[in-house]
Amino acid sequence: MILVPVAIALGYDSIIGVAIPLVGAHIGFASAFLNPFNVGIAQGIAEVPLFSGIGYRIISWAISTTVAILFLLFYIKRLSKDPKISPMYNEDQQRKLNEQNLSGNDKIFTKKHKLVLLTFLLSLIMLVVGVIEFGWYIQEIAGMFFIMGILVGIIGGLTGDVIIKSFIEGAKDLVGTALIVALARATLVISRDGQIIDTVLYGLSPFIQSSSPIFASQKMFVVQAIINFFVHSGSGQAALTMPIMAPLADLAGVSRQTAILAFQFGEYTNIIIPTSAVTMGALSMAKVPWEKWAKWVLPLQIILMLLGFLLLVPPNLIGWQ
Repeated sequence: MILVPVAIALGYDSIIGVAIPLVGAHIGFASAFLNPFNVGIAQGIAEVPLFSGIGYRIISWAISTTVAILFLLFYIKRLSKDPKISPMYNEDQQRKLNEQNLSGNDKIFTKKHKLVLLTFLLSLIMLVVGVIEFGWYIQEIAGMFFIMGILVGIIGGLTGDVIIKSFIEGAKDLVGTALIVALARATLVISRDGQIIDTVLYGLSPFIQSSSPIFASQKMFVVQAIINFFVHSGSGQAALTMPIMAPLADLAGVSRQTAILAFQFGEYTNIIIPTSAVTMGALSMAKVPWEKWAKWVLPLQIILMLLGFLLLVPPNLIGWQ
C-alpha cells in the first residue's frame, strides 16, 4: 500500500511496487539462515544443532537476493526505455491521473502529516518489540493497529464521525483481500483434513531414491516445491515433511543439513503460487491481477528453481553437515 504509489512516483510501475516487498520477503524466507519458523523447526525435527550450517546458508541467501535484485534492475532498465511493456501500464496511467486530480492543498506536507508518519513509525517499532519481547501475535497486533488508526485520526484533526467513516471505507477496500486470504488458507484445511498431504508424501517418497546424493537432494527440492503448493506455512511444512525427509535423506546418502536446505528452497515458489495467502493478499491490496503478476514473475521463478538445483550441488560435494 506504501511502495506501489512510491514506485509509480519514481517512474516505475505497480509491478515493481509489489515486487520490492513481496519478492524480497519470499527470497529472505526461502533462503533464511536465522529463521526460527522454517530453519529452526526443521533442524529441531531432523535432530540437527539449531542454526548450524549458517555459513553456507548465508552464501545461499546472498546469491538468491542478488539474483532477485538483478532481475528487478533488468526489468526497470527495460521499463525506462518503453513504459508500455508493463503489464499494468493502463491501470497505472489511471492511477497517475487520479493522483493528479488531487487538490494542491492535499499535497502540502504539514506538521500533522509528520506527526502521523511519526506515530506510524513508533507503532512499527512497538510491533517489533511486542512480538520479540512479549510474544504478541495476530490479536495483539490487530489491536495495536486499531489503536494507531484512532490516534492518527485524532492527530490529523478528524472528528469521531469522520474517523469511523474513514475506518469503514478502508475496511471496505480490504474485504476482498480478507476473503482471498481465507480461501487460500482453506486449501490447507481441506488438504490436511482430507488426509491428502500424507498420501502425496507417501506417493512421492520413492521418487527421491537415486544413485547420486546430488540428484536425490534435487528431487527433495522438487517434492518440497510440490508440497508447498498445498502447505505454504514454513513451520507447518517443516513439521509435516521433515519427519519423512530426514530418514529418507539418510537412506539416499544426503546429509540432513542438505535435506533442510532443499526444504527451504521449496518455498521459492511462494512468489507465484495462488494458494499463498501472503502473495494473493499483497496482489489484492495492490490491485494487481494474479494472471498479470504470474506472467511477469514466471521468468524469475524459473531462474530461482535452476538456482536451487545449483546451490544443492556444493553441499553434497563437501559433505556439508
